[in-house]
Order: sequence, then C-alpha cells, then structure tokens
Amino acid sequence: MDAAFSPMDPLAALLSERPPQQLSASELRSRIALLEDAARAYRAELESRTARLDALPDEIQQVIFGQLCNALDPGSAVDYNSASKGLREPMQRVGEGASKSLLQQLKEENAAAAALGLKLGVRSCKALREAKGVESVGSSLSATDLATLGKLIPVLPALERLVIDFSASACPDGGQLVQGLGVRALPAVTIFALVDVCVGDAGASALAAALDRGALPRLKTLALRYAAIGDAGLVALAPALRRRPALERLDLAGNPFSDEGLAALVAPPPADAPPPQGEALAKLKHLYLARSQITDDGCAHLASRLRSGALPALEVLGLQGIPASEAARAAVHEARTGLYR
Repeated sequence: MDAAFSPMDPLAALLSERPPQQLSASELRSRIALLEDAARAYRAELESRTARLDALPDEIQQVIFGQLCNALDPGSAVDYNSASKGLREPMQRVGEGASKSLLQQLKEENAAAAALGLKLGVRSCKALREAKGVESVGSSLSATDLATLGKLIPVLPALERLVIDFSASACPDGGQLVQGLGVRALPAVTIFALVDVCVGDAGASALAAALDRGALPRLKTLALRYAAIGDAGLVALAPALRRRPALERLDLAGNPFSDEGLAALVAPPPADAPPPQGEALAKLKHLYLARSQITDDGCAHLASRLRSGALPALEVLGLQGIPASEAARAAVHEARTGLYR
C-alpha cells in the first residue's frame, strides 16, 4: 500500500479480523492498541496539514478564504477557517475602517441569501444554488434584495431563467443586480428579464461590459421593460447585443430612448467585419420597442434598414405608443412582408 495511506493500515487489518466477541482478552488489548496507533497517526497527519496551511503568508490565506466564500454554501470557507490557526484570527478580526470581520460578513451574506430565497419561493440556500429558474412576478423584492441577488450571480451556474417583474409597482434600483454580472456569469441562462426595474443608462453600460466579458453566453431572450434606459444606455448596450448571435427575443418597451438609440441597435456591420458576423441579430424574431420615444425619422431609418436586409429573421415588431405617426409606423411594417405588429 502507498506510504501516504499508511495510517489506514491498522484499520484495514482490524476490519479483516474476527468480530470482537470472538476475541480473547489479549487479542482485544492488541486491537485497542492498534486503534490508538491509528488515531495518533490521523492526528499527526491533520496537524501536519494544518501546519502547512499556517505556513502560507496571511495575504495568500486571505485570498484562498475569499475564493472559498460562497453565501449559498459557506461550509468550505468555515472549514478552512477552522483548520488554519493562522487564518482564524485575521478572519475573525475587524479590520481598520471595517465594521465587521470577514467571517461575520460571510455569515450575514448567508442569512441574507436564505431570506431572499424564501421571498423567491426557494426553501434553502442549497435549493437556490441548484435552481434552474428564479422568477418573481408582482415582486415584493427591495433594492437591497436585488443587490443581494447580484452578489449571488457568480454562484448560480445552474440557473437558466431569471425573471424579476415588479408589474408597475415602485421601480427599485436594479443597478447592483446588473453589476453582479462578472466574467462568464450565468453560463446557462437563456432568459433574462427585468420589468419595472430601474436599470438606467449606467446599468445598461454595465450590462454591455458584462456581455463583452462573456456573461450570458447562451442568452436567447432579453427583456428590459420600463428600465429607464435612454439613448446613452442603448448606444452603449447595442454593440454587445449585436454580438449575441443566439438572441431571438429583445423587449425594450417602455424605455425613453429615441432615434439615436434605435440607430445604434440596427446599425449595419462595419465594413471590415469578418464574414461569419454578417448581419447582426440574424436570429432575432421578436423586437418590442413600444412606448419608447422613436419619431418618424427613426421609423424611416428602421424601414430602410429592414429593406436592406437587417434583422432577417424578424417576425414581430412592436411600435405601439411611440411619438411617430401612424403612417410612419405602417411604413416600417410594409418594409418587411409578413411582419406582425
């Protein structure tokens, strides 16, 4: 047997012997001695490993602890903290300018995650960590809850649907939720929908940056309805959306962007774009721009782009409630045969 597993040898020998009731007194004493030897070997091995952890610089230990911190599954970080004498004190110490220790902060984040899960109809942190769908319609979530959800985004790899709909109730600030989208975040999500959540231009820019860092790689449906996204936000977001070839449904209804934002969304690809890129948003079937601030000029530009072959898969286009005239809106739909309103 490998030397690394030598502490197991006494136990392996014991397991292969007769049951205790068949042993003599001397054999029992011998077996007890073997058990004590095994216990000492285990203790020595544990102390050796702990010593190796303690030998790491504090900065390295704190980095390891930080990587292990998971508000939905804090056990690994707590176990590491318990195993390392050198880490235990710094993790429980309140640093300069801080109001709580790293360990206390992790405990509070775990409690906040559990409370959020209950609001979302999920009974445990484990169930939330493994959830494929998180949906809250007619939501009672607060801006703090959305910020908590944003912090949890990196530890929700199984999630496929994220839908937060406040249904015209008070619109909370969703900026921190969007900012939680880091590198390759939410790798399985195909539906990402925020309704009556204030994303704003800053949030739209943050979402664009996240998409460019590989977040939401499988995204098929994006809804940002009544999200307070103006021209600056859509101009920032549009290029990232146009680099999402799988996107099939885009709902931007109820946002205050106008012709400038629309032009950025349907802009032709650069002349030097590689052939695989071709026309952007090539799979987009549903586009909702209702109750935005698009004028007759914006409609004319959109009609021109449709006649030029933009959005080749488009089947449904919503332009209700915009400032443009009925004639201008009709011209857009006439630019593509079979386009539904």
